[in-house]
Amino acid sequence: MGIPQLDQFDVVEVKFKGGRKEYFRNVDYLSLHTGDPVVVDVPSGHHIGHVSLQGELVRLQMQKRKVRNDDNITRIYRVATEKDMEKWEEAKSREVPTLYRCKQIVDEYGLNMKMSDVEFQADNSKATFYYSAEDRIDFRELIKSLAGEFKVRVEMRQISLRQEAGRLGGIGVCGRELCCSTWLVDFKNVTTSAARYQNLSLNPGKLSGQCGRLKCCLNYELDTYMDAIKDIPQVEKPLLTEQGPAKLQKTDIFRKLMWFNYNHDNDWISITCDRVREIQALNEQGVKVFNLKVDQSTEAEDFAAQSTRELELLDKKFSKKKKKKKRPTEGNGMRMNQNQAPRPESQAPKAGEQQQAAPIQTRPAEGSPSPRQGDKRKKHKNKPRPNFNAGNSDAAASKGESPAPKPTNNPSETPKRFPPRINQGPSGNLGND
Repeated sequence: MGIPQLDQFDVVEVKFKGGRKEYFRNVDYLSLHTGDPVVVDVPSGHHIGHVSLQGELVRLQMQKRKVRNDDNITRIYRVATEKDMEKWEEAKSREVPTLYRCKQIVDEYGLNMKMSDVEFQADNSKATFYYSAEDRIDFRELIKSLAGEFKVRVEMRQISLRQEAGRLGGIGVCGRELCCSTWLVDFKNVTTSAARYQNLSLNPGKLSGQCGRLKCCLNYELDTYMDAIKDIPQVEKPLLTEQGPAKLQKTDIFRKLMWFNYNHDNDWISITCDRVREIQALNEQGVKVFNLKVDQSTEAEDFAAQSTRELELLDKKFSKKKKKKKRPTEGNGMRMNQNQAPRPESQAPKAGEQQQAAPIQTRPAEGSPSPRQGDKRKKHKNKPRPNFNAGNSDAAASKGESPAPKPTNNPSETPKRFPPRINQGPSGNLGND
């Protein structure tokens, strides 16, 4: 006894240029896989496409697109060979120059139509021209000109702007390939009310797709928003409070929150939908609430006190953290002794105790040496000064020049020469002389 085999659905979905999909019957039960090029039967010859779907999924797609499984479905001849593919490539190479020439002919006839694409059959016997136009166009003379120009059978097919974008393809703002060029077949009507229900800004630049119409994806989540919006109260007029009328600014449908503001103030206050219903019920009775949060002022004071207590608890929580003490090193200990702060008056030394007065830093008078200069004097006070000849020193002093040191043969006994001090002449006298 063998393994039972299920009867496989013999209709195959084949995809052509521009995302166009049609259904063909696999009469010879060829072993096909997704993506295989196949030669199919068309009314005016044969064409080549790629297998996109097979099996029971094809039956579901046919039911969805309302395609009958009858004798009108043509057959698949064979899997395309290399010779078939070469002939098809030759036919496709004619598409771009044919499209440019067709646009020139349309301009010559002055027709108000836009040529978007051209598709040649694999047998190079027929060409289909896709165009878009707002009004009905009489293109009988145009067909005669195109047939005589390109020596093929001509078919004119009008498509919408959405179908044109699907044939051209592209990447949407979501980062994925366009829905109309991949899987979307039925184009439903999209209105601006779909954007209003979803609280989207009515910006044409953001709501329109590459076709120039409203994006088809606006309808994808519309049913979910319509179910969620049933629990949102309708606010047709401002809510009356003692602090002024509160106007609705924003609504979060899924979180059930609504934002209001007083007299066009920039501060928005969020309240729940249940609270909005309570305020609307009180306003219908002629009662004004204190504000959007509470009904009476006493409740507002309790609310403020509670928020103050919460802040105090937060302050205590963060103030209990102890700072880690750093262990003083030898260098840090010396710095602490040098930079020790003065003792307060309560700890001042008693009478009779020795007290060292802190040096008072005063600004030196003009003509007197600065403290740094005095330090230099003390530093060089005990150092031996070089011996100069009396004659040389007197002559140098009379000329206003510093006396030159006496040359010696021993380099270790060479006298050091010091620069003149501030407010001191070259002769060693102060500037007061």
